[in-house]
Amino acid sequence: MADIMKGKSFKFGDDISTDHIAPGRLFHLRTNLPELAKHVLEDADPEFAKKVQKGDFVVAGNNFGLGSSREHAPTIIKMAGVSAVLAKSFARIFYRNAINVGLPVLICDTDQIDEGDQLEVDLAGGLIKDVTKGIELTFSPLPDAMITILNDGGLVAHIEKNKGFKFD
Repeated sequence: MADIMKGKSFKFGDDISTDHIAPGRLFHLRTNLPELAKHVLEDADPEFAKKVQKGDFVVAGNNFGLGSSREHAPTIIKMAGVSAVLAKSFARIFYRNAINVGLPVLICDTDQIDEGDQLEVDLAGGLIKDVTKGIELTFSPLPDAMITILNDGGLVAHIEKNKGFKFD
């Protein structure tokens, strides 16, 4: 994972559920995640999957990822190329699932970030630069263990790589 992630923001509101992220009507695609990823967030923004590019950010309000505990939701966000999700708060199970699949999730004030803003995010430094607006926002830096898991590609990849948990 890059020290500084760079990309464009896609802004969503409060209470974006796992059904918004991975629509339940497409449950039959759960064994074909690349196909399901083509529909990521389409119930919140029908064009998102077509517009998002590698490195971009999902930016949201409160309670992002509420609803079911399906791991498909953070997985297909990551597969779509999103480098991180920034939100005021996350549903607890979504937050854990995201880290487990290697998708950074950052709790921060997102009010000043607008759709299309160019962002630079420093995970270790706890800093978000909104290049479009020339402002800096902060968040609590992720713990080293969490950054290690993210850098390894998620919890399973970390355990396979280290033959168990290993944090220096």
